[in-house]
This record gives sequence, C-alpha cells and structure tokens, in this order.
Amino acid sequence: MSLRHAISIAIAFVAVSAVLSAQQSGAQAKPTPQTDPHAQMQARGDHAMGFDQSKTTHHFVLYDDGGAIEVRVNDARDTTNRDAIRSHLPHITQMFGNGDFSVPMLVHDTNVPGTKELAALKNRVHYTYSETTGGGRVDIVTTDREALDALHRFLRYQIADHKTGDSSQIGKRR
Repeated sequence: MSLRHAISIAIAFVAVSAVLSAQQSGAQAKPTPQTDPHAQMQARGDHAMGFDQSKTTHHFVLYDDGGAIEVRVNDARDTTNRDAIRSHLPHITQMFGNGDFSVPMLVHDTNVPGTKELAALKNRVHYTYSETTGGGRVDIVTTDREALDALHRFLRYQIADHKTGDSSQIGKRR
C-alpha cells in the first residue's frame, strides 16, 4: 500500500468518524429552551401569570356542570409563588367573567380552543375564585350546553399543553 493510499484511507476514516459522532450527539441532544415549545410556553407563562411555572403545578378538572383550574406551589414554604398565584387567579376569574381570554392566548401563543365561544357566552358561565392551602382555585359552572362544550375543549387543551397528566374525562363535582 502506498503512503498516498494510506493517507486517503486515514482521512476517510476520520471524516466518517466525525460524521457519526455528530449524528450521535445530535440524536442525544435535548431541545434547548429556545427550541422546546413547552419551555417556550412555560417562559411565556412565567411572564403572563407572574409566578415561576417550574415551581408550581397546574391542574384542570372537567365536571358535568363545568370544571376547575387549580394552581399550587410545589414547595409549601414558597410563599412568594403562592402569593403570586393568589394574586393572579382572582384577576383571571374577573377577566374570564368579562369574556377576556387574552392571558391564555398569550401563554399558549395560539387561539386556545373554546375561548371564542366562552367569550361570546360569558353571561352563561360563572367563575368563582377560592384560596387553597398551596395557592388557589377557579371553579367554573354553567348550565348552558354550548358553553359547557367550549369549557371542556378549553380545559382539555390546558391539560395537554401544560402536560399535567390530569384526566380529560368528565366527572361529578363533589
């Protein structure tokens, strides 16, 4: 084998190794916050809701007469985020009651399913805020079938986009 041939083989080997290494590292790379849609939604949520999404947990529940949104801190000693939740949810209760769903639109960066109908049917839906040990809860009640369907679409979207793991099945309110 000539020296030129041996160098060509060595260069080819190095090139193939570099390509394979790049492919393997690319396959194992996790999305950065700039490219991960869920991380982007969380960042928008931090800004729009006024509390750290990574230090809090959202839950969404569907009931046969409406549903509920609950947000709580992950650490009971986290009074900063707990108080921010308690400030945010009464405001959301008022906004939703007025047919204003701009915050979910901002957080999710899309037209959130059900919000157009809920805004149009605002007089047929009742929103009530209550404080909980770790944060707060918004209970939503309606007897209107169209509003109920819109609310359930809204809550199912929230469950999916926030990745809460909550059930999308309709239950009875306790």
